[in-house]
Amino acid sequence: MIRKLIGRVFRLNKQQGGGRVVIPLKRHGISRDHLPTFALKTTDQLQAAGYEAYIVGGAVRDLLLGKDPKDFDVATNATPEEVHKVFRRSRIIGRRFKLVHVLFGDEVVEVSTFRGSGDAMTDDAGRIIRDNTWGSQEDDAKRRDFTVNALFYDPNREEIIDFHGGVADIEKKRMAMIGVPAVRYREDPVRMLRAVRLAAKLGLSIDPVTRKPIRELAELLENVPSSRLFDEMLKLLFSGHSWVCLMQLRDEGLHHGFFPLLDKMMAMPHGEAFLRTALENTDRRIREDKPVSAGYVFASLLWLEVLDNWDKRKAAGEKPMLALFSAIDEVEAVQEEKLAIPRRYGSTTKEIWALQPRFEHRSGIKPFRLLEHPRFRAGYDFLCLRAGSGEVEQELADWWTEFQAADGQKREAMLIRPQAGDPATKKRRRRRGPRGGAGVAVDNAQ
Repeated sequence: MIRKLIGRVFRLNKQQGGGRVVIPLKRHGISRDHLPTFALKTTDQLQAAGYEAYIVGGAVRDLLLGKDPKDFDVATNATPEEVHKVFRRSRIIGRRFKLVHVLFGDEVVEVSTFRGSGDAMTDDAGRIIRDNTWGSQEDDAKRRDFTVNALFYDPNREEIIDFHGGVADIEKKRMAMIGVPAVRYREDPVRMLRAVRLAAKLGLSIDPVTRKPIRELAELLENVPSSRLFDEMLKLLFSGHSWVCLMQLRDEGLHHGFFPLLDKMMAMPHGEAFLRTALENTDRRIREDKPVSAGYVFASLLWLEVLDNWDKRKAAGEKPMLALFSAIDEVEAVQEEKLAIPRRYGSTTKEIWALQPRFEHRSGIKPFRLLEHPRFRAGYDFLCLRAGSGEVEQELADWWTEFQAADGQKREAMLIRPQAGDPATKKRRRRRGPRGGAGVAVDNAQ
């Protein structure tokens, strides 16, 4: 049904030769009932105050594709200061691009003022570094990145405003840039990442003209602040299509400035299997609406580099645990140059890595202590991931699966007794203290 409706709109676009096209409810099929209350309140209150206000961008695109939008953004001709006056619970954010966050309980609606067509402040590479020039709705549509993201929906009139044939491109399953792609990528290199991510997530093909400059301009990502790259990485990893996105980034040559360790990891033994299993597991959990830990995902992405560094240090004679922590520090330092992972994620990642050697110990009191660790479940899941890719024996993961589910008596029976000659079997000898004093226990086990 939706395809037929969009098909009629496509014919309408052709007849009117582009420009501002108003698409009524009977043709697009999206009524007010499709929108949440907090989004409707935002547009209703702005319009009641005398301003234009539209649901814009990804939410309109997703509704036309039959998907449930995660975010609802609003565009208006009111300035940020005027928006702030309309909504008591709101705050102006940003310096480079001023926006207003309007709060409704736990929900946040991002309200942007129509951007103008005047010259924005750019750096030497052409990247926009400040853009707070206001304009008309048509100006704003022209400044947006892709045609499918330049759609405006008026909840009161229940109309879609389409300036660049975005509805037709949705029908064609096509991702096309507004304007000259090379110029638009120079304005904001993150658009190259976004093109790949959205195409993979939405099942769209990138228009050949839009795709052509990407490989040539990929190095522009090196000029993007690490905080913005990190935000885009989060969107990719939690898109529900992270493995497909990452492979397409690699095909386009974009991963060098985004995930510089990828090629090396893919070439490692078990590398591709490990990364694919990790990301496809994450994708499945997201599609099933299950919780996913960002710290766990980052632990998965960087583990192979940690493992390689750890193995080299152990081969050089460093003690295993000291070698592991040194390897972690070195990998973090290298990755920080490209992608600043916030401390709240980094601490979880390091804890998961540090637990892995402890799963090797299956005798004495150590397995019981490990069960009590607050990160045990994440560490165990990570162990299963390693086993699934062939990095460690599946028997080890199976043992821990059974051990944690067993009762106390069975757990005792499952403990692996040290074999004769094993360092753990060496008896604790007592060393005589000075002048015949009390002996000091010495543990010969490593």
